Amino acid sequence: MSPPTLPACFEQDRALAAFIAQIGPCRLAEQTRPDPQTQDPYASLIKAVTGQQLHNTAARTIFGRLCTLGPQRDKNGPPPTPEILLTLDDATLRQCGLSGAKIASLRAIAQGRLDGIVPSLTEAHKMDDETLITQLTTLRGVGRWTAEMMLMFHLRRPDILPAGDLGVQEGWRRLQKQPKRLTPKALKAATIAFSPHRSTLAWYCWQAKERLPPSPSATIS
Repeated sequence: MSPPTLPACFEQDRALAAFIAQIGPCRLAEQTRPDPQTQDPYASLIKAVTGQQLHNTAARTIFGRLCTLGPQRDKNGPPPTPEILLTLDDATLRQCGLSGAKIASLRAIAQGRLDGIVPSLTEAHKMDDETLITQLTTLRGVGRWTAEMMLMFHLRRPDILPAGDLGVQEGWRRLQKQPKRLTPKALKAATIAFSPHRSTLAWYCWQAKERLPPSPSATIS
């Protein structure tokens, strides 16, 4: 089976085309397969906030404990519904390994789902990227990056460029052999030609950050 054809915008960027020839096709689709635990935006955000600033193993453990309080009472099942989560006291949630700040964020997400700020999966599919990001980031604990990761990895949106992500910034810098990382605004402007394929571009930037040697400077211009 032949590899998928790259959009012309990737082939027209010599540095990016050379890197793609070296590492092969984008494997983002393999990382965005449906997760039975996080099938909707609500569950996805609960998992994301639970795992903030934690290593993967600790994040999985704490989320698993939270899921045992959910409707299936199973660490591999879904997290508590909004209605259930809002009835759980601090002591119960702290036993899962959650901090006070995360507990407050999870409750805000649960209330946001009941209030319609966090859409259902069907509703989310009807919303454009920026509208959805703007709506979700009104919630405590949900920053732009968290919303963008949800759109990219759970909703599988094809045109998400997390321009504030240091890995994306640094990967682009190394690809283009630039002396400094671009600001988020400048990075968005520099990559507009890759729309509507910027999720793929972000994946290649992450790969470049890991695989290409750093150039002398790593400051932001």
